[in-house]
Amino acid sequence: AAVLRAVVLGPPGSGKGTVCERIARSFGLQHLSSGQFLRESLGRGGEVGVLAKQYLERGLLVPDHVITRVMMTELEKRRAEHWLLDGFPRTLGQAEALDRICELDLVISLNIPFETLKDRLSARWIHPASGRVYNMEFNPPHVHGIDDLTGEPLVQREDDKPEAVAARLRKYKDAAKPVIELYKGILHSFSGTETNKIWPYVYALLSTKIPPLHSEEEN
Repeated sequence: AAVLRAVVLGPPGSGKGTVCERIARSFGLQHLSSGQFLRESLGRGGEVGVLAKQYLERGLLVPDHVITRVMMTELEKRRAEHWLLDGFPRTLGQAEALDRICELDLVISLNIPFETLKDRLSARWIHPASGRVYNMEFNPPHVHGIDDLTGEPLVQREDDKPEAVAARLRKYKDAAKPVIELYKGILHSFSGTETNKIWPYVYALLSTKIPPLHSEEEN
């Protein structure tokens, strides 16, 4: 059987991570998150890790070419596996680099209203060391402001603060437009304000491409 290559696109706060976790669990796809790989390459040091660190320490976004290198290295190791990309590609340059090494089967785009995204992001706090994300509305920590597993303090990222969110979402939209254009033939869009309501449609779509390991009810 051919391997399945899928991508989930969506703005910050769209529930991309949650949807990817559910797909991975239901269909046995490897969930490959660009944020996770970036954190790991920082941890390992190495040339790309050191490069990325220089940007992050200055509070800058890690540039395209650095993330592309991190992702290409990881994808090369996984030629024989079904996978699902989360957080990559975000720009046309990244999408073109991805096209050079593999052919995608499926692109899922999450369309969430601006107001919903704004509310979700402003309620978002993270544990920096692990990347664990809490939402004060629907998955708050057991103790306010404290990570459940380590007891370390949570922080709100600068770009999750309400004043930064609008600019961030606009920036995402501008970068994503040509990516969405590029994938027109294999792109499926899902709109809504709640991940739980979008999920059954995503599940049904994936079921046409690959047999589920678990029935939808189990999620």
